[in-house]
Amino acid sequence: MAVYVGHHFYVRYQQEQIIKKEQNSKRLFIQAIAPEAQAMQKQYHVYASITMAQAILESDWGSSKLAADYHNLFGIKGEGENSKVLSTKEYTNGKWVVIKGRFRVYDSWADSIKDHTQLMVKGTAYNQQNYQEVINATDYQTAARALQKAGYATDPDYAQKLINVIKTYNLDQYDR
Repeated sequence: MAVYVGHHFYVRYQQEQIIKKEQNSKRLFIQAIAPEAQAMQKQYHVYASITMAQAILESDWGSSKLAADYHNLFGIKGEGENSKVLSTKEYTNGKWVVIKGRFRVYDSWADSIKDHTQLMVKGTAYNQQNYQEVINATDYQTAARALQKAGYATDPDYAQKLINVIKTYNLDQYDR
């Protein structure tokens, strides 16, 4: 019985250490991207919390191959020499499918955040005003819904996922 109890406490200790390590890595990721997200908010009025929540969701806390190897936090697609072909999931016709896409490569996460902000400011090739409602939003919830409405992501629950991440990690504190 004592061996079982000892083993049980050891397993619980290991689990707690894993959870602490995960929480610490999330905190470090937030600290790494917050300054650039806040700088872009001051300059262009794209909420830092929105930028950060998108980076978290799109890059799996900076751990996706696209983010880790190519510094692309947002899955921004691109053409030319400074891009890579990778697999990604898209929500199409009511289900998730894996497709190949060509994605931009950046020198740093800060460069990725700057480019993401410029996408919000300048819009898309087919609609320069595409993200204007995101910039004009008066709170992060409205901005999240505006991103969904503008078609930023194929995930039908994208806006709510952004809002949940912002609430869970108190990212709205970076909007002030």
